[in-house]
Amino acid sequence: VQLQASGGGLAQAGGSLRLSCAASGGAVSYYHMAWFRQAPGKEREFVGAIRRSGSNTYYADSVKGRFTVSRDNAKNTVYLQMNSLKPDDTAVYYCGASTVVLSSIREGRQYPYWGQGTQVTVSS
Repeated sequence: VQLQASGGGLAQAGGSLRLSCAASGGAVSYYHMAWFRQAPGKEREFVGAIRRSGSNTYYADSVKGRFTVSRDNAKNTVYLQMNSLKPDDTAVYYCGASTVVLSSIREGRQYPYWGQGTQVTVSS
């Protein structure tokens, strides 16, 4: 599967952005899908994920209640709706896909397929 992330940009604190992760060569409903982010000088960190069944979503504590992961099977796309943005949300955001998660869905090493990343910058 190939993943194409888009939707990043510049937002003010308190604003919203919606990121998209469009898949080709495979159906998103066949994969566990996740969003990670990496800020300059920091390690990549888990943001949110959705099981391939679509029945469960997971979030980092830092974004819980503000971000929502969803999936549109017809468009073969996964979304990350980001509300109440904070300057600390500034990072490059990546989407990942995996058919099997052997341990934690929050671990980046569980995802063999990655999109190219999209930059999100939140100004104060």
